[in-house]
Amino acid sequence: MTVLKSIFRPRTVTAKGFVLIALSSLIAASYLGYLAPVEQLLDSEKLTFRFIDFTVSPYKILKAMTVIIVFMWLASVSVDQFEKRVGKITSVRASNRELITKAATLIVYFLATVLALDVMGIDLTALTVIGGAIGIGIGFGLQKITSNFISGVILLAEKSVELDDLVELTDGTQGFVRHSGARYTLVETFDGKEVMVPNEDFITNKVINWTLTNTKGRVEITVGVAYGSDLDKVKELLLEAASEHPRCSADPKPQCFLDAFGDSSINFSVYFWVDDVTEGRREPKSDVQFAIWRKFQAAGVEIPFPQRDLHIKSGALPAEAKA
Repeated sequence: MTVLKSIFRPRTVTAKGFVLIALSSLIAASYLGYLAPVEQLLDSEKLTFRFIDFTVSPYKILKAMTVIIVFMWLASVSVDQFEKRVGKITSVRASNRELITKAATLIVYFLATVLALDVMGIDLTALTVIGGAIGIGIGFGLQKITSNFISGVILLAEKSVELDDLVELTDGTQGFVRHSGARYTLVETFDGKEVMVPNEDFITNKVINWTLTNTKGRVEITVGVAYGSDLDKVKELLLEAASEHPRCSADPKPQCFLDAFGDSSINFSVYFWVDDVTEGRREPKSDVQFAIWRKFQAAGVEIPFPQRDLHIKSGALPAEAKA
């Protein structure tokens, strides 16, 4: 498989040079007549196989393979040159460059295939039947592959998910987009796992993109204080602890709300924003909670344990209880 790939689409200069020399030598030898005896032998009646109106011989098979290799090689060289030129256009975003390259690759290889079939003398009108069969195959066996490919093109066109975006999927997978391919998108999680997510999941499911339009992210902390605390002072301390953190954003400013009068405590929520969510939210949340604990201790504010008050009434028992 690797050998065939290197023949149809050589990457290195050595491979390209070898394929060019081999094809040039073969074409020159055929043009000068050196291959005439070989052509007559391989195209002889004894080696020819007939099926209805079709005739197949070793010579025709070799000729077809040579034509396919030539056109695929030319197509690969054209695509490689196009990729290099597009890659140098820094004014175009990376996702747009990849989309342009994929579209150009499809067009070039499609034209190369059509020209190769025409050179081999195959009637292109017969491809309508083959196209119908391929359509049925795609509808059944290749449905998911085709869906993922089209979804990948849609993602590139919409720019809803791009490289280095921080995304979160419905199954809890959260991480950075490291690669966008024809079949899957590679997401690198915070613990170093590389998850290959089918492109279709980004189209059909809900996806949280933390960095779609900006990199800001909100951090929420809930804390309860004992009844009898100075609530205005508590609010002041909570806002102080959030504002003093170096990663706390100045716009929007931190906010603090009294949520509820609970069974054992008065519950507050404090919200603050970080400018770059890709650097994480857990560390600033932990730092602010440490700061809240220290400020509460210094100010004498108590964070109570869950508790229940039990009241026992004394007195005469009812008549039913005495019986």
